Amino acid sequence: MLHQTPGGSAFGFSRVGGAAALGFALSIVLANVLMVPAGLPPTGAGIDAVDAFFGSRSDVVGIASALTPAAWLLATLFGAGAVAALRRSEHERGEAWSLVGLAGLLLQNATFAAVVATRLALTWTATHDGAATGGLWALHDALFTLNGTFLALALIGLSVAGRRAGLIRAWHGGVGLVAATLLFVSATLTPLVIAHSGPLGLLGLAGWLLWVLWIIAYGVTLIRGRPTSTRATH
Repeated sequence: MLHQTPGGSAFGFSRVGGAAALGFALSIVLANVLMVPAGLPPTGAGIDAVDAFFGSRSDVVGIASALTPAAWLLATLFGAGAVAALRRSEHERGEAWSLVGLAGLLLQNATFAAVVATRLALTWTATHDGAATGGLWALHDALFTLNGTFLALALIGLSVAGRRAGLIRAWHGGVGLVAATLLFVSATLTPLVIAHSGPLGLLGLAGWLLWVLWIIAYGVTLIRGRPTSTRATH
Protein backbone atom coordinates (compact mmCIF):
# COMPACT_ATOMS: atom_id res chain seq x y z
CA MET A 1 0.00 0.00 0.00
CA LEU A 2 1.32 3.46 -0.91
CA HIS A 3 1.01 6.63 1.14
CA GLN A 4 1.49 10.31 0.42
CA THR A 5 4.29 11.99 2.38
CA PRO A 6 3.75 15.16 4.39
CA GLY A 7 2.45 18.11 2.41
CA GLY A 8 4.43 21.26 1.73
CA SER A 9 2.79 23.15 4.62
CA ALA A 10 4.36 20.69 7.06
CA PHE A 11 7.79 21.98 6.13
CA GLY A 12 7.41 25.54 7.46
CA PHE A 13 8.56 24.71 10.98
CA SER A 14 10.68 21.86 9.64
CA ARG A 15 12.94 24.36 7.88
CA VAL A 16 13.61 25.86 11.30
CA GLY A 17 14.47 22.35 12.47
CA GLY A 18 16.78 21.90 9.49
CA ALA A 19 18.67 25.09 10.29
CA ALA A 20 18.86 23.96 13.92
CA ALA A 21 20.34 20.63 12.80
CA LEU A 22 23.17 22.43 11.00
CA GLY A 23 23.72 24.69 14.00
CA PHE A 24 23.80 21.66 16.31
CA ALA A 25 26.34 19.89 14.10
CA LEU A 26 28.51 23.01 13.99
CA SER A 27 28.41 23.48 17.75
CA ILE A 28 29.39 19.91 18.65
CA VAL A 29 32.17 19.86 16.04
CA LEU A 30 33.48 23.20 17.30
CA ALA A 31 33.46 21.98 20.90
CA ASN A 32 35.55 18.97 19.88
CA VAL A 33 37.88 21.12 17.76
CA LEU A 34 38.57 23.09 20.94
CA MET A 35 38.90 20.16 23.33
CA VAL A 36 40.68 17.42 21.40
CA PRO A 37 43.71 19.39 20.12
CA ALA A 38 44.06 20.88 23.61
CA GLY A 39 44.65 17.37 24.96
CA LEU A 40 41.28 16.04 26.15
CA PRO A 41 42.10 12.55 27.45
CA PRO A 42 40.42 9.68 25.57
CA THR A 43 38.01 7.31 27.26
CA GLY A 44 39.91 4.99 29.58
CA ALA A 45 42.89 7.35 29.96
CA GLY A 46 45.03 7.18 33.08
CA ILE A 47 44.50 9.52 35.99
CA ASP A 48 47.79 11.36 35.39
CA ALA A 49 46.64 12.48 31.93
CA VAL A 50 43.29 13.51 33.39
CA ASP A 51 44.89 15.59 36.14
CA ALA A 52 47.26 17.22 33.66
CA PHE A 53 44.52 18.27 31.26
CA PHE A 54 41.77 19.38 33.62
CA GLY A 55 44.24 21.01 35.99
CA SER A 56 45.80 23.18 33.29
CA ARG A 57 43.13 23.68 30.61
CA SER A 58 40.09 24.80 32.57
CA ASP A 59 39.83 27.73 30.16
CA VAL A 60 39.31 25.42 27.18
CA VAL A 61 36.85 23.26 29.12
CA GLY A 62 34.89 26.37 30.09
CA ILE A 63 34.71 27.71 26.52
CA ALA A 64 33.65 24.34 25.10
CA SER A 65 31.06 23.93 27.87
CA ALA A 66 29.61 27.35 27.03
CA LEU A 67 28.66 26.00 23.59
CA THR A 68 26.61 23.12 24.93
CA PRO A 69 23.40 24.84 26.13
CA ALA A 70 22.88 26.17 22.60
CA ALA A 71 23.63 22.70 21.22
CA TRP A 72 20.92 21.11 23.38
CA LEU A 73 18.41 23.76 22.35
CA LEU A 74 19.26 23.25 18.67
CA ALA A 75 19.05 19.45 18.97
CA THR A 76 15.54 19.75 20.41
CA LEU A 77 14.44 22.10 17.62
CA PHE A 78 15.89 19.69 15.05
CA GLY A 79 13.96 16.76 16.50
CA ALA A 80 10.73 18.75 16.66
CA GLY A 81 11.22 19.93 13.08
CA ALA A 82 11.72 16.38 11.87
CA VAL A 83 8.57 15.26 13.69
CA ALA A 84 6.62 18.12 12.07
CA ALA A 85 7.72 16.91 8.63
CA LEU A 86 6.93 13.26 9.32
CA ARG A 87 3.93 13.12 11.66
CA ARG A 88 1.17 13.22 9.02
CA SER A 89 2.65 10.32 7.07
CA GLU A 90 3.26 8.36 10.27
CA HIS A 91 -0.24 9.02 11.56
CA GLU A 92 -1.69 7.50 8.40
CA ARG A 93 0.34 4.34 8.98
CA GLY A 94 -0.24 4.21 12.73
CA GLU A 95 3.49 4.56 13.45
CA ALA A 96 5.58 6.77 15.74
CA TRP A 97 9.21 6.24 14.69
CA SER A 98 9.84 9.99 14.62
CA LEU A 99 8.77 10.24 18.27
CA VAL A 100 11.25 7.47 19.08
CA GLY A 101 13.93 9.60 17.43
CA LEU A 102 12.87 12.73 19.32
CA ALA A 103 12.99 10.80 22.60
CA GLY A 104 16.54 9.75 21.77
CA LEU A 105 17.57 13.36 21.17
CA LEU A 106 16.05 14.51 24.45
CA LEU A 107 17.69 11.69 26.40
CA GLN A 108 21.08 12.40 24.86
CA ASN A 109 20.66 16.05 25.85
CA ALA A 110 20.10 15.05 29.47
CA THR A 111 22.95 12.55 29.49
CA PHE A 112 25.44 14.92 27.92
CA ALA A 113 24.46 17.63 30.37
CA ALA A 114 25.78 15.25 33.04
CA VAL A 115 28.96 14.69 30.99
CA VAL A 116 29.62 18.43 30.71
CA ALA A 117 28.85 18.99 34.39
CA THR A 118 31.35 16.26 35.27
CA ARG A 119 34.02 17.90 33.11
CA LEU A 120 33.49 21.20 34.87
CA ALA A 121 33.72 19.45 38.23
CA LEU A 122 37.00 17.84 37.12
CA THR A 123 38.56 21.24 36.53
CA TRP A 124 38.07 21.89 40.26
CA THR A 125 39.05 18.49 41.67
CA ALA A 126 42.19 18.32 39.52
CA THR A 127 43.61 21.28 41.46
CA HIS A 128 41.81 21.06 44.83
CA ASP A 129 40.82 17.45 45.56
CA GLY A 130 42.85 14.90 43.64
CA ALA A 131 41.24 12.01 45.49
CA ALA A 132 37.88 12.75 43.85
CA THR A 133 39.27 13.01 40.33
CA GLY A 134 39.48 9.27 39.72
CA GLY A 135 35.84 8.67 40.62
CA LEU A 136 34.61 11.63 38.58
CA TRP A 137 36.61 10.53 35.54
CA ALA A 138 35.18 7.01 35.75
CA LEU A 139 31.67 8.51 35.95
CA HIS A 140 32.45 10.76 32.97
CA ASP A 141 33.64 7.84 30.83
CA ALA A 142 30.62 5.72 31.74
CA LEU A 143 28.12 8.49 30.92
CA PHE A 144 29.97 9.45 27.74
CA THR A 145 30.00 5.88 26.41
CA LEU A 146 26.49 4.94 27.52
CA ASN A 147 25.19 8.04 25.74
CA GLY A 148 25.67 6.05 22.54
CA THR A 149 22.43 4.27 23.42
CA PHE A 150 20.43 7.47 23.07
CA LEU A 151 22.27 8.59 19.95
CA ALA A 152 21.40 5.20 18.46
CA LEU A 153 17.77 5.67 19.44
CA ALA A 154 17.66 9.05 17.67
CA LEU A 155 19.38 7.64 14.59
CA ILE A 156 17.10 4.61 14.32
CA GLY A 157 13.86 6.48 14.94
CA LEU A 158 14.45 9.33 12.51
CA SER A 159 16.15 7.14 9.89
CA VAL A 160 13.28 4.64 9.80
CA ALA A 161 10.67 7.42 9.88
CA GLY A 162 12.43 9.34 7.14
CA ARG A 163 12.73 6.34 4.86
CA ARG A 164 9.15 5.17 5.47
CA ALA A 165 7.88 8.63 4.52
CA GLY A 166 10.18 8.98 1.52
CA LEU A 167 11.81 12.04 3.11
CA ILE A 168 15.43 10.87 3.11
CA ARG A 169 17.38 8.82 0.59
CA ALA A 170 18.45 5.20 1.02
CA TRP A 171 22.13 6.08 1.57
CA HIS A 172 21.15 8.57 4.28
CA GLY A 173 19.03 6.03 6.11
CA GLY A 174 21.82 3.49 5.74
CA VAL A 175 24.37 5.85 7.28
CA GLY A 176 22.01 6.39 10.20
CA LEU A 177 21.58 2.68 10.85
CA VAL A 178 25.32 1.94 10.59
CA ALA A 179 26.08 4.80 13.00
CA ALA A 180 23.38 3.53 15.37
CA THR A 181 24.88 0.03 15.31
CA LEU A 182 28.39 1.28 16.09
CA LEU A 183 27.21 3.52 18.91
CA PHE A 184 24.95 0.88 20.44
CA VAL A 185 27.72 -1.75 20.36
CA SER A 186 30.08 0.75 22.00
CA ALA A 187 27.50 1.49 24.70
CA THR A 188 26.92 -2.23 25.29
CA LEU A 189 30.66 -2.73 25.75
CA THR A 190 30.98 0.22 28.15
CA PRO A 191 32.79 -1.72 30.93
CA LEU A 192 35.45 -2.83 28.43
CA VAL A 193 35.71 0.57 26.73
CA ILE A 194 36.35 2.43 29.99
CA ALA A 195 38.62 -0.22 31.50
CA HIS A 196 41.52 1.06 29.41
CA SER A 197 42.23 3.21 26.39
CA GLY A 198 42.23 1.01 23.29
CA PRO A 199 40.76 0.15 19.89
CA LEU A 200 37.26 -0.42 21.25
CA GLY A 201 36.95 3.33 21.63
CA LEU A 202 37.17 3.62 17.84
CA LEU A 203 33.69 2.08 17.56
CA GLY A 204 32.12 5.04 19.29
CA LEU A 205 34.32 7.52 17.39
CA ALA A 206 33.34 6.07 14.01
CA GLY A 207 29.68 6.09 15.03
CA TRP A 208 29.95 9.70 16.20
CA LEU A 209 31.50 10.89 12.94
CA LEU A 210 28.72 9.19 10.96
CA TRP A 211 26.18 10.74 13.36
CA VAL A 212 27.47 14.23 12.49
CA LEU A 213 27.29 13.45 8.74
CA TRP A 214 23.75 12.13 9.21
CA ILE A 215 22.65 15.27 11.10
CA ILE A 216 24.03 17.59 8.40
CA ALA A 217 22.30 15.61 5.66
CA TYR A 218 19.01 15.65 7.60
CA GLY A 219 19.28 19.39 8.14
CA VAL A 220 19.83 20.04 4.44
CA THR A 221 16.84 17.82 3.59
CA LEU A 222 14.54 19.70 5.97
CA ILE A 223 15.71 23.08 4.73
CA ARG A 224 15.07 22.06 1.12
CA GLY A 225 11.50 21.45 2.23
CA ARG A 226 10.61 18.59 -0.03
CA PRO A 227 10.82 14.79 0.23
CA THR A 228 13.07 12.67 -1.95
CA SER A 229 10.04 10.74 -3.10
CA THR A 230 6.30 11.41 -2.99
CA ARG A 231 5.51 7.90 -1.90
CA ALA A 232 6.73 5.33 0.57
CA THR A 233 5.92 1.65 0.80
CA HIS A 234 3.79 0.62 3.76
